[in-house]
Amino acid sequence: MRINGNAIRPGMVIEHNGELWAAVKIQHTQPGKGGAYLQVELKNLMNGSKLNERFRSSESVERVRLDQKEHQYLYGDDDMLTFMDTETYDQTQLSTDLVGEAAVFLQDGMMVMIESYEGTPIRIELPETVTMAVTETEPTVRGQTAAASYKPAILQNGVRTMVPPFIDVNDHVVVNTADGSYAKRAEG
Repeated sequence: MRINGNAIRPGMVIEHNGELWAAVKIQHTQPGKGGAYLQVELKNLMNGSKLNERFRSSESVERVRLDQKEHQYLYGDDDMLTFMDTETYDQTQLSTDLVGEAAVFLQDGMMVMIESYEGTPIRIELPETVTMAVTETEPTVRGQTAAASYKPAILQNGVRTMVPPFIDVNDHVVVNTADGSYAKRAEG
């Protein structure tokens, strides 16, 4: 589907120079002289390279629709991850490079969204947050207020994050899969 260059939004996938690119950031720019344009930061879905490109409203680009299918994460073996289609029970093995740094947040049985283009998996979407146990952190210091500071902690998957002072070892916390940051204390 062709769209105007100024209709690109973050998260959209477009075909540009014969390759698939995801729009990461956009910025509308209206210089004092000349026409307005859209400055778009693009990420190549095949090799991860980045590109900054300008699109004017008079230009058109091909918007690509990716096939999305929910899969269940089964296990990881070396640098390969195995997922199962919950409808057909077909298993798919994908490289950890496809998931990127967020692969450390995969948990047995976790449901993920695999996006593919013409039958080839392009990217994997993990849930926005996951619940993890804290395996190591500094002891709570009396008198510290929750808003004053955060302390370092190591989660069950080995990821370091900053948590409020009231979090102790064996507490469960909710963290963002995008950057590993603390979101909240887990309920129950």
